[in-house]
Amino acid sequence: MAAAADLAFDPWDPAFVADPYPAYAGLRARGRVIRYEPTDQWLVPHHADVSALLRDRRLGRTYRHRYSHEEFGRTPPPPEHEPFHTLNDHGMLDLEPPDHTRIRRLVSKAFTPRTVERLKPYVHELADGLVAGLVEAGGGDLLADVAEPLPVAVIAEMLGIPEADRAQLRPWSADICGMYELNPSEETAARAVRASVEFSGYLRELIAARREEPGEDLISGLIAAHDEGDRLTEQEMVSTAVLLLNAGHEATVNATANGWWALFRHPDQLAALRADHSLVPSAVEELLRYDTPLQLFERWVLDDIEIDGTTVPRGSEIAMLFGSANHDPAVFTDPARLDLTRRDNPHISFSAGTHYCIGAALARVELTASMTALLHRAPTLTLTTEPERRPNFVMRGLRGLEVTAS
Repeated sequence: MAAAADLAFDPWDPAFVADPYPAYAGLRARGRVIRYEPTDQWLVPHHADVSALLRDRRLGRTYRHRYSHEEFGRTPPPPEHEPFHTLNDHGMLDLEPPDHTRIRRLVSKAFTPRTVERLKPYVHELADGLVAGLVEAGGGDLLADVAEPLPVAVIAEMLGIPEADRAQLRPWSADICGMYELNPSEETAARAVRASVEFSGYLRELIAARREEPGEDLISGLIAAHDEGDRLTEQEMVSTAVLLLNAGHEATVNATANGWWALFRHPDQLAALRADHSLVPSAVEELLRYDTPLQLFERWVLDDIEIDGTTVPRGSEIAMLFGSANHDPAVFTDPARLDLTRRDNPHISFSAGTHYCIGAALARVELTASMTALLHRAPTLTLTTEPERRPNFVMRGLRGLEVTAS
């Protein structure tokens, strides 16, 4: 077993965050499961293992449905963090069946193939308008002007959040998502708690308004389902709305910015895409694989498991390295090469199993819409300044992406 000091894996090192993929190759060479003391986790870097463990019911996003903190050998979170954990722990991403099944069944009605298909014209029109504004201005920050507002507007529209209130959503989401990084600081936790309180308070007021005056939105639909006998507490409604907003735009924002930054660094691939717009669907998949927006996904070990002769005991936390899995040469030919024509591309950027991303189809529509609009309206889109990477490791993204557009 490799000691932490022997590993190039260092999620707090800016050089590693800038390009973690060479270090992942070293991890994969070390073995299939590696103990990492700084985060008290077991790292799993291979595609086959990550894919299998995402479907393994001996692992869970939570353990509270089976064990107390004490029974599981874990220390309860500090009381001052409770607002964050109350919000987070009642969302379906951090629940296991039967609660997960009950909530996902209700929410999935908003993400059926037919519903997503109906949303396509709205998403493409919105993307086209955002890109038109970027071109009219001669350029700007692709992240702030296109990548962020598109998915935020789409999920806010689905939830029924008034347009005047939407500017608050991204800052709340960013502060809450800071808690998903490894070993978050107390300052990060304080921001997440404050955002959890404010966002929850806002949504409780919105739920009360929708009870009085229902609309055609998802929050109204969840209220109606509750009234018809599908049990959904108000806290579950609040947590579900926050999860859908956070998950519904964080990955898409980062995938858009990471993707265009990758294209600018590979002018041959960008030229091929500009010459043949039919490559957009495979380009979206390849960019999701090449620079994965969610690098790590955690699961608790509910019952002892064995990986390659190593027993990982109950009470352990496993860190599945999506970025490493998506660069595993056992699955992807020449994985370090960006290839927009790649056909055999079983990336796991949307996870798998019970917690497969419920909005994956919608995210693909959004990524396709923004890329198509940029190719059509800004055919000479050019990078003006090398972007700065956010210091986050788990949610991999950029601070901005300045471009000229014409």
